[in-house]
Amino acid sequence: MAPEVVGSVALLRRFPVKSMLGERLPSLVFDERGVAGDRLWAVRFADGKHGAGKHTPRFRTVEGLRYFSACYEEGGEPDGQAGPGAAVPCVVFPDGTRWRGDADGIHRALSDTLGREVTLAREAGVSLLDAGPGIVHLLTTATVAYVRGLLAGSDVDERRFRPNLLLDVDDPPGPVEDAWVGRSLSIGTARFTVVEPTERCVMVNHDRDGMPYDGRILKALYRATAMHAGVYAKVVTPGTVRAGDKARLSA
Repeated sequence: MAPEVVGSVALLRRFPVKSMLGERLPSLVFDERGVAGDRLWAVRFADGKHGAGKHTPRFRTVEGLRYFSACYEEGGEPDGQAGPGAAVPCVVFPDGTRWRGDADGIHRALSDTLGREVTLAREAGVSLLDAGPGIVHLLTTATVAYVRGLLAGSDVDERRFRPNLLLDVDDPPGPVEDAWVGRSLSIGTARFTVVEPTERCVMVNHDRDGMPYDGRILKALYRATAMHAGVYAKVVTPGTVRAGDKARLSA
């Protein structure tokens, strides 16, 4: 069966520092780790745990992280992407102050602003990706429209879900990507296997990036989709994906 075009890339996002706001880019490189440079850094506690939007054996909740943003500075990355040996991220604080990740005083500034002792650290040993190495988060416009329709007057768009890839599809509102689990998806020069629906957490409710807090969203997802929205996909063939690229689904 010939591959079926199921949509096109509406936007691409990378999050250099875990749980901070990230950057929208015209292209992303996908490699064995996932998106090159994605969640490669985090704030780290002395006991080795890392700051995140939720509490798990690897992570500790740090509410204030969602008011920071991070990016890799132009010209600071090989071929426009972050990888081994790449430049450190630049972190923008809630008050607009901008710090390079290797600047003297960055650790003190983060600790003072967050109200706890942390350092900015690169991934080492413990994966900073929720679903593990090689896994990226994909979402469709049909799912975003579906969640929006569950809640009259809600402020819901892709920013609530922090996908790496948002695909524009012609399907009516609904979690259409759930039906892709177990199948192959080719986008640009990269190829993925869709592995499982993405389980959501309280982060979808939070105020961030200009959106207000809305405690109804996770409850609505629990009732409608068992708290799933979007899918995780594993990188099978590394490559580059660009905005506008067609997504082709095959068995």
